This record gives sequence, structure tokens and C-alpha cells, in this order.
Amino acid sequence: MKVVSELAPARAELEKLARPLGFVPTMGALHAGHLRLVEAARETCKSVAVSLFVNPMQFGPQEDFERYPRDVESDSEKLAQAGIDLLFAPETAAIYPPDFTTFVDVGKLGTRFEGAARPTHFRGVATVVAKLLNIVRPDVLFVGQKDAQQTAVLTKLVEDLNFTTRVEIVETVREPDGLALSSRNAYLSGEERAAAPTLHAALQTMLKEIRAGKTVEEAREAAAAVLSPRARLEYLNLVDARTFSRLQTLRAPAFLIGAARFGRTRLLDNLWIWK
Repeated sequence: MKVVSELAPARAELEKLARPLGFVPTMGALHAGHLRLVEAARETCKSVAVSLFVNPMQFGPQEDFERYPRDVESDSEKLAQAGIDLLFAPETAAIYPPDFTTFVDVGKLGTRFEGAARPTHFRGVATVVAKLLNIVRPDVLFVGQKDAQQTAVLTKLVEDLNFTTRVEIVETVREPDGLALSSRNAYLSGEERAAAPTLHAALQTMLKEIRAGKTVEEAREAAAAVLSPRARLEYLNLVDARTFSRLQTLRAPAFLIGAARFGRTRLLDNLWIWK
């Protein structure tokens, strides 16, 4: 595994890699979900590159940029063991020099749900991924289903800006009790961790009720009743997988999406309905 932090050396090393090249962008704090993305890339590509960059542009003023978990040494060891070819771990100034002023606006898609809760989030995600795609120039971009709206944003980004990269969505990795793996799970107390899987259970209930003929509103009420009293529900919705517009009837491809707070920790989950 080659490790580079500057743009010019990164481009030079990337030129040497066999194609097709798979790419996994991460913010570190790697867990089995990230490593499943790497595994999926290894299965279909001759070379794999991973970026490790905690992107300040996707954190709002009151969010957890400073306390976001960072362990570059541990992450590097995990990636080396996973067999990647190149790790790009730039400093902030390499991605955002002092005179940086250009951003990618993803339109209405970036203003719904997570975009409404975190108004600058998807602008930051789209901007950094556009930069990384231009640096790495991968054949395939691997992204996790767990961040469902982000998969839609990045698919739209690639289409609208004519990147030649193909987007591959990899299924969510879960704990045995159903909790989606997330770096933010580390913030949960013992009681909150015990309650957190009820978000996944609520989504499963909602899908079951919709498929049984209930309206989306009726299914949402049944799903909300499954949530732990410790959860503060923000939303449960059925949406189009590409536009994230609300659906009143099930029409694939779609996502059932949910967000809830368990103590101070805000968790997301979804079910991907492709048929």
C-alpha cells in the first residue's frame, strides 16, 4: 500500500495503478462497513484507492467536526490488511487552499431531509467528492447504502457533471441486532446503544405495513410505535431513490428513510427497495 498526502505524488502513483480502478472515499474512523466497500472494490476492480479526509465543509457550525473520531494509524493498518493499493490522506490545505471559493450545489435534492437538517452538508459532500474524483479519476466509485441520500447526491453529481466514473452502491453492514454500522455509534451510551436498533425495526415495520396495503401515513404511525421511548424521531418517509421526493405509494427504486436522536447522537438508517 502506497500512502500519499500531496496531490502531485498522488496523481503520479495513481497513474501506475492497473485499471479498472475502484475508489472508496472515507473520513476515517473505519469500521466493517467501510471495509465492506473496500472488499466490494477488490472483487470487481484490479486496483483500489481509498481517501482518508475529515471534510470540514460538510460539518455545520454546531456539529461535531472537532470531536469526530480520528485514528490515522489504526485506519492505515486496517486498509493495508484489506489489500488496497493506495491511501490518499491529504491535509486540509491540500484540498482547500486559502483562496478556495468554488462549491458544488446539488439543487433541490440537497435541500430535503438531511439537507434540511444540515443545510450546508451536501454542498460540502458534493464539493469534496468532485475534487477527489478529479484527483483520483477512478473507474468505479463505491459508496455505502447507509447514507442513502448521499448515494443519490453523488449519483446525480456524476451524471450532471459528466464524470466517467460509475457509482456502485454497497449494501449496509449491520450489527447482529440490526443496528447499521456508523462511526457515530461510538458516541452512544450503553442504554442508548441498546435502544438504537429500534430505528431499523421501525423501518422494517413500515415496509411490512405498506406492503400489506396500509397508507404511508398509517405505516408511519405503526413504525413510530416500535421506536424506543429513548428515541426522538425526526422523520420516517418513503422516497424516490433518485430524487428523494416523497412517495405516497410504493414504487421501486425507493428508500424508506429514518432519522432519530438517541441522547445527543443522531442516527440514520434506511431500507433500499429496488423491486
